[in-house]
Amino acid sequence: MNLFKTLGITMGRAICYSGYREGQSPESGIYPTYGQIKEDLLILQNQWSYLRLYDSGLHAEMVLKVIEQENLKFRVMLGAYIGAELNNFGCPWGTIFSEEELERNAEDNLLQIKKLIRLANRYPEIIFSLSAGNEATVDWTDHFVSVDKVISYVRMIKNGARQPVTFCENYVPWLDKLKRLVDEVDFISIHSYPVWEYKHIHEAMECTRQNYRSVAERYPGKPVIITEAGWATNSNGRGIDPENVSQEFQAIYYNNLVEWSEREGVMTFVFEAFDEPWKGSREALEPEKHWGLFTVDRKPKKVFQ
Repeated sequence: MNLFKTLGITMGRAICYSGYREGQSPESGIYPTYGQIKEDLLILQNQWSYLRLYDSGLHAEMVLKVIEQENLKFRVMLGAYIGAELNNFGCPWGTIFSEEELERNAEDNLLQIKKLIRLANRYPEIIFSLSAGNEATVDWTDHFVSVDKVISYVRMIKNGARQPVTFCENYVPWLDKLKRLVDEVDFISIHSYPVWEYKHIHEAMECTRQNYRSVAERYPGKPVIITEAGWATNSNGRGIDPENVSQEFQAIYYNNLVEWSEREGVMTFVFEAFDEPWKGSREALEPEKHWGLFTVDRKPKKVFQ
C-alpha cells in the first residue's frame, strides 16, 4: 500500500539527522548551537526534504526552531527516545539497571512522550509524523521496553496529536513480536543494515529489498517505510569486518538504495547525515561513529565528492 496516498505524504528524499560535533553529546549536555544546526541544514537542503530526529530533547527543539526561523522547507519525523523499562539480559554489551533506575526511566519516558506531543502541536506544519520510540523491542537492545508499553505510548500520542504515528524498529521484530502493534500504528517503520548482517556490498541491496518485502508482504494493508538504512565507512572489527566498509562501498550502497527507493516509491531515511564521534566506545574506529555521508567536520565523503 502506498504510504503517500493513504496518509497524504509527498514522496521525497529523507535522511536521519543528529548534529553532535566533537565535544558534544546528549550525555554531556553540550548541544549544537543555532548557528551549527543552521550550517548543517543548509548543507542538507540541497539533497533532502525530510529529516528524522530521534528524540524530543533540546537538540530537536533547536532544529525545529532553526527550520521555522530560517524558513527552511524540511519536514520532520520527530521521535520520542524511550529508555529501558526492563532489563534485557540478552544485550551483548550487558547493560543492567536497578529497579530504581528502571522506574525513573519509565517516568522519564512519560515526560518524553508528553514533550513529543507538545512539539507536534507547536510545529504542525513542520512535523509530519511521530515515532513512539526507536529500537526498544529488538532482542539486543539496551533500552528494552515491553510491546504493551509501546502500544500505550502510541495510543497516548494519537490521542494528543494529529500527525500519523509509527514506531521505528529493526525489521525482525515486526515479523512476529510486534504483530499487535501493527494495528495501532498508522504506518510501519523498519531498519535495514546489510553490513550488520555480514553481507558483502554486492549482496547489500538485495538484502534490503528482502528485509522490506518480508514486512510489507506480511502486512499488505499497512504502509511500510524504511527509517534507517546505511553503510559504515570504518570499523574496529567488532561486529563489522573492516574490509567490508569504506567510503567507496558507502557510495555504492547509497546510490543503489536511492535508485530503488525512488523507483519503488518507498520512503527511505538514509542513516545518516554526519559522523558522530560521541557514539559507541572510545575507540576511534568504532563503527557507530562512522555512518555519516559527511565527516564530523562537515566535509563530504566520496558519495558526494
